[in-house]
Formats: sequence, C-alpha cells, structure tokens
Amino acid sequence: MMAKNNKNVPFDPKVFLATVNGGRTISKYKKGQTLFSQGDPADAVFYIQDGKVKIVVVSEEGKEAVVAMPGPDEFFGEGCLTGQLLRMASAVTMTECEIMRVEKATMIGVLHEEPAFSEMFVAHLLKRTIRVEEDLVDQLFNSSERRLARTLLLLANFGKEGRPERIIAKVSQETLAEMIGTTRSRVSFFMNKFRKLGLIDYNGHLEIHTSLLNVVLHEQPHITADDG
Repeated sequence: MMAKNNKNVPFDPKVFLATVNGGRTISKYKKGQTLFSQGDPADAVFYIQDGKVKIVVVSEEGKEAVVAMPGPDEFFGEGCLTGQLLRMASAVTMTECEIMRVEKATMIGVLHEEPAFSEMFVAHLLKRTIRVEEDLVDQLFNSSERRLARTLLLLANFGKEGRPERIIAKVSQETLAEMIGTTRSRVSFFMNKFRKLGLIDYNGHLEIHTSLLNVVLHEQPHITADDG
C-alpha cells in the first residue's frame, strides 16, 4: 500500500519521485541492462532520474526498431495504466542510469489522490503524444536526411534550454538508422556530410550545433561541390 502523505505538507511531485517508499524503488543500472523485455508482464511505470534508455520493438520477422529514447525526468512503461497486460516493447539502458520503478497500484493511487502529480504526469503524456505525431509526420513527408537531423537535435535536447547539449549516450549509426527508417550506409553518408559542413563535431562525444536546425527547416543545407 502507498504510504499516506501528511496533509499538512504540500505534495511535491519531485520529492515523491526522489524518495523510496511503499510501492516504489530506486535502482542503479549499468549501460546495456534490460529493464523489461517485449512480452513481459506490464506491472509498473518507470521514471528516469539520471541516464538514457532506448525503447525497442522487434517484429515477428526479427526486424528491430528504436521507437523512443527517454532521458532524465521522463516516464516510460505507462502502457500498464491503460489495461496493457504485456509489454509491447523492450527497454534497455544506453548509459549508466538511476531509475525509479513505481508499481502500477501505487501509480494509480497517487494519480487519483494528488492533483499536482496528476498535472505533471498529464503534461508528460501530452508531450509524448505530440512527439509521436511529429514522428509520424516526419516519417511520412521528410527525407531521411532531414529525419536524421531532427533526431540528432532531439537527442541533444534542442529547445529545452535554447541550445543543443552534448549527446552523452553513445548512439551507434545502426541505432540511428533504426530510428529514422533507413540504412546504416545512408546514416554514415549524412553524418559525414554534416561534419564537413560544420553542423556536428566528434570530439570523443557527439556535439550538435544549432546550425543543424537549417537542415530541418529547409530541404537541403548549403553544400559545396565536393560534398557529392
């Protein structure tokens, strides 16, 4: 059972998500650990305190696709709250992570009892829905080059603080290809092109420049004769 809050103290969602208590646990994970696998029982929601996770779906033919890469202060595994009995995807850590697991019953209880938490969670769901819609439009109407540019900007959290951040998690070209629905060779071609144009840098970590946004806003970036 979820511990009752002291009603004289205002409920703080951040405190709730940073405190181990009934129905919730905080664990540290190494890079490459599986949090749950496709087909596992869906019985909890997860909240990332630190690190990055990839959500992967595998088809019956064995084809793999990365459908999301949640990071700090994001939830995943919410499907259990809508009657989902089994996981529709797998979740694997991309970096060292610190993640809270909130049991389904505890999550439902706090959503019913604490308006501040419900507001925070609904905002997360709305943001996720908008992102899914944008991803669908991106897949339907944009070139693979523009899809890659948009994905890199999203991975660098472009827009949160007004400028891209260094991408901490090592994201392989295979993973990027799975995310945007193209081949690794095409990703390699575009990544080299972006680097030649000064839109990205490799210095041990992948760094994204704000100028990469031009690829998303326009059909093609300005290229020189030797860019092919």
